Amino acid sequence: MARFLFTSESVTEGHPDKVADKVSDAILDAYLSQDRDSRVACETLITRGVMIIAGEITSNGVVDVREVAKGALRDIGYISEETGFSVDNAGILISLQKQSPDIAMGVDTGGAGDQGMMFGFACNETDTFMPMPIYLAHRLAMRLTEVRKNGILPYLRPDGKSQVTVEYEDGKPVRILNVVISAHHSSGIDMGQLREDIKREVIYNVLPEGMYDREALECHINATGRFELGGPAADTGLTGRKIIVDTYGGMGRHGGGCFSGKDPTKVDRSAAYMARYVAKNIVAAGLADRCEVQFAYVIGVAHPLSVMVNTFGTGKVSDERIVEIINQVFDLTPNGIINALDLKRPIYYDTAAYGHFGRELDHFTWERLDRVDQIRSLAFA
Repeated sequence: MARFLFTSESVTEGHPDKVADKVSDAILDAYLSQDRDSRVACETLITRGVMIIAGEITSNGVVDVREVAKGALRDIGYISEETGFSVDNAGILISLQKQSPDIAMGVDTGGAGDQGMMFGFACNETDTFMPMPIYLAHRLAMRLTEVRKNGILPYLRPDGKSQVTVEYEDGKPVRILNVVISAHHSSGIDMGQLREDIKREVIYNVLPEGMYDREALECHINATGRFELGGPAADTGLTGRKIIVDTYGGMGRHGGGCFSGKDPTKVDRSAAYMARYVAKNIVAAGLADRCEVQFAYVIGVAHPLSVMVNTFGTGKVSDERIVEIINQVFDLTPNGIINALDLKRPIYYDTAAYGHFGRELDHFTWERLDRVDQIRSLAFA
């Protein structure tokens, strides 16, 4: 298509689904901090006044799961009924058991913990090699949280959402057409003031100059006119229900498996991280402007059943040749992925909001560009 519009959304850490992700990953981190070989599959459900934590955990660590979960909620800001959830007055139910031995015997030998397919994606339309719509949506959501926590807009509450529509011409982003912000707020706030505050402190603070016209930009801020009741008081949250927010905003395919609450022996998480690592290094090496990578695994088997590359007609070498290079450069076994990316560390709480990809944090090892020279030399020798 010569011209098209593409939209992506994000949510703040106070969105109920993200609260569930944050709690699940806080528990994972707590176990990994004591035992790097912990096997964790932790699910969280949160609703008005109640949180349920369930799953399978096998570990030599001893964790007070209830207190870890409460700590995550306090960090997000759910400290009273007025904010949407009172962490100290809520009912917390916990049902955890050990990992199934039928699953464990496949993982113990170095095989994948389940079947499935995982996708990674990268493109050169932003400095982070992420699609622009999801890149901007995440930064708007992050800014909503920032202005709440640092007191710039003290009437904001933890819940919130963002959405960005970008116009593309010949596959490249050329302008931002509209922005949607839903900002959870305390009672008694004048909506006109809130909308002007959000434009000034959030939207105009984040959007890159030259990509939009302030007069023409369409802004939908709290479109219903009020967002006083939010968080778990208004909406039930579940771990793993924001998989498109977590990845590429719909730009690129998804294998269906979520990330949060899963230790790195689960290829749903670790192989998706590796796929991003591979795709990003391929684009950074100049082999393509856009690259999507797919891996497929089966339980108990170490090597992927298939490796696929799609460069959408932007490749400087063939997709088949890129597959050959991937197999030369990267160890795609579960143990190889864990070792290459150093995944048996308590690094996952930070992944659980604002995207698992495109964030330049030191412990997000899958964002490194340390294979570029090797890939380039093989491709263009």
